[in-house]
Amino acid sequence: MEEERALAAFAALSQETRLRIVRLLIQAGPDGMAAGAIGEAIGATTSRLSFHLTHLEHAGLIRSRRDGRFIIYAALYPSFSALIEFLMRDCCQGHPDICAPAMAALECDCEPAATERA
Repeated sequence: MEEERALAAFAALSQETRLRIVRLLIQAGPDGMAAGAIGEAIGATTSRLSFHLTHLEHAGLIRSRRDGRFIIYAALYPSFSALIEFLMRDCCQGHPDICAPAMAALECDCEPAATERA
């Protein structure tokens, strides 16, 4: 990721409503969410939501697609990976222990917990 794109992404993320939208869409997964559901979840009016979604889309952090009469928005995971890589590219300066906490935070136990059977 080039510095100019990183700056655009950080600018888009530096606003409270947009940050909430992004976090919601990341949690929603690759299938995304309908605009109306996003608005309900964050308590935004249609016009306000549209403004913020457009801003995030122009920054390359989310994408939209039409599904019938709905517009579905989804996080662009490769953009977030590139942004993290941009931040971590020069990390450590030969001292990997400096980055260990950040790398540990990225580890995800995405498997559902096993349930015990009686």
